[in-house]
Formats: sequence, structure tokens, C-alpha cells
Amino acid sequence: MTTLHITVGDREQLREDALQFVQDVEADNLDDQDGKATLQFGTYDDFVDSLTPLRLELIRAIAEEAPESMREAARLVERDVSDVHSDLKQLEVLGILTLEAGGPSGAIQPVVPFDRIEVHIDYPLIDSGDADGTPASA
Repeated sequence: MTTLHITVGDREQLREDALQFVQDVEADNLDDQDGKATLQFGTYDDFVDSLTPLRLELIRAIAEEAPESMREAARLVERDVSDVHSDLKQLEVLGILTLEAGGPSGAIQPVVPFDRIEVHIDYPLIDSGDADGTPASA
């Protein structure tokens, strides 16, 4: 089973993770765990704006039904083709799916290469302030 891991957390941690990844690549220190499919969002708002309920429904429909074209994908979710086309392009940019040429009659076929999506959200309820634990308002 192929899983897409989505993390939502603070931007500084994402920056540090990205720098560490680049260093590991340059030093050729990647193992199989480091190669897992991961999508990171800096804020919860970024996550919600990118993966709307309509887009999640579209992802599921494509994974389950394997439509042979964008038009067929739009029919599956009972939405306008131009809206689905826009969503598919955005999901391709995020790396959640691919748009492959060569479907019937040369149609572009959306393909979700994952069986599952796991989401981890780091959503602090209280501003922790400074690193020493002192509240920001103190």
C-alpha cells in the first residue's frame, strides 16, 4: 500500500526539515524511510485552502474509479469540467496526482498513485512564546 503523508506544522520546522533534506541528499545519506511521499503545509489555513472537501472527494473518486479522462472524473463527482480541470492542475502541482497523456482519444488521464492519505496536524492552542517557555505576553 502506498501512503501519502501530509504534515501541517510551523513554518520554521518545515524550513529546518527542508534544509536537512538538502544536506542529506548532498551527502547521499537518504534511506528508504526518507524517500516516503510527504507533502508539507506551513499552516492549517494553507492545508485547508489546498485540500478542500471537493478536492478530497475528487481524489477519492479518481483513486477508486480510475477515470480515463478529466471529463470522466468530472462526471464521477458531478461537477463542471472546467472546475475539475482547475482542481486537477492544482493537485498535480501539489504532487497528489499526475496527469498522464495517452488516455482514450488522446485524453489526459488523472492518476492518484496513493492508496491512502495520512495527515498529521500540529496545531498549538496556546502561544508558547519564547523557547525558554516564557509566555509571549510576559
